[in-house]
Amino acid sequence: QSHYPDTQLASRLGSIAQLIKAGFNTSVYDAIQSGYDTHAVHLPSHSRLLRELAGAMKAFQDDLASAGLADRVLTLCFSEFGRRVQENASLGTDHGTAGPVFVMGSKVNTGLIGTPTSMTDLDDGDLKMQFDFRQVYATILDDWLAVPPEKVLSGEFEKMALVSAG
Repeated sequence: QSHYPDTQLASRLGSIAQLIKAGFNTSVYDAIQSGYDTHAVHLPSHSRLLRELAGAMKAFQDDLASAGLADRVLTLCFSEFGRRVQENASLGTDHGTAGPVFVMGSKVNTGLIGTPTSMTDLDDGDLKMQFDFRQVYATILDDWLAVPPEKVLSGEFEKMALVSAG
């Protein structure tokens, strides 16, 4: 069994891995890592949170791989809000309109989709969105879960090259 870091997120992902390894027939699991709403003193908190995220996700993927289940799991990592680029007066950042999305798994196409985000070419102080989040949902629904995305998303959205066909 893979070693999980001693964090809440790692513990949650470890529990999900146990359920998957036990053969539970659940299509979607949810794990939350809170603490990103950093309106003050952003840098130390954000650095710690990203280290915890990376450690927990790596342990989860390693655990699934060692159990021979990595090809059955896709992990989607997102935030319900983005952050502004400009630091506020409290050394934090305020809510923004765009943010990164990570998709992980042995069947996920590697690399960056889109172009690197500019920290200077902004939309009224916010990062410019390159993709509608519903495109990510549509792709995962159709290519991974075999669920018609139109029924869930009430519309059609261009899919992305997230999941490997092989």
